[in-house]
Amino acid sequence: MSAPRIAFLLGRSYPASSMSVFPRVMRALTDAGVVVDVIAGKGRLIDLQTVRREHDLYVLKQISGVSLSMAGALHAEGAAIVNSYPVTMALRDKVVAARILAGAGVPVPTTYVVSHTELLKPLLDQGPIVVKLYDGTGGYGVCVVRTEGELAAVPVDKRHFLAQRYHPPQGRDLKIYVIGDRLFGVKKKFPARTEEEKHGEPFTPTPEQCNIALRCGRAFGIDLYGVDFIESEGQLYVVDMASIPGFKGVPDAPAHLARYFHAAAERAAQGDSPASLSLAEARL
Repeated sequence: MSAPRIAFLLGRSYPASSMSVFPRVMRALTDAGVVVDVIAGKGRLIDLQTVRREHDLYVLKQISGVSLSMAGALHAEGAAIVNSYPVTMALRDKVVAARILAGAGVPVPTTYVVSHTELLKPLLDQGPIVVKLYDGTGGYGVCVVRTEGELAAVPVDKRHFLAQRYHPPQGRDLKIYVIGDRLFGVKKKFPARTEEEKHGEPFTPTPEQCNIALRCGRAFGIDLYGVDFIESEGQLYVVDMASIPGFKGVPDAPAHLARYFHAAAERAAQGDSPASLSLAEARL
């Protein structure tokens, strides 16, 4: 049996100074006998006629730009992708993701979508709101708005906005990371600025937190993802969900991720869909 082949779809290759866990994941896979390639889109001229399914598994780590488009092209070729292109697109669009999560019974804040922020003024009568770009990532563009003046100061953007009712968090944000059948909790400050804050503090998720996090995964048919919680006045709310987050703060994350990708690639090489593709393809 030939060695599994895995390609990581990125905007650009990781520099030697990168603090990401993924270079260590790639090294662990290579050490395990997996053929690992990086397909980096920036700075390359790509002839689309040459785009073919050449690997057993593709990992869509970069969810914007050329990498995302390449994933779409590979999806059309029948490639096995973690997480699949339709699922990644649904999670990237916070409007779609919020509606799917709410429909699955996941506790999310009351959510609105608008094309112009001034339309949000009436919502301030009931208290503060959180305004986000519908396709923002990594906390970029997230604003807590309490007054009309603060609303007017939100940067104008041609994209539409997502707004959610603001619930004051009790302490740090709670992140639940799911890798296959393993769940990991990490408490993090938002926004995290230092490397120490980005790694946060590991904790053991409660049964309620695990139940909600797994419900999020089932809503999209995936088993590799991250869920952001806040707790406010004793109530848990899911405020974001990421397809393949950074997994910083997860103990032994490179080893867990390498085993996950290796097993998924072996299943794909045998003609079976990776676990993260089965239900999602039917729904999306």
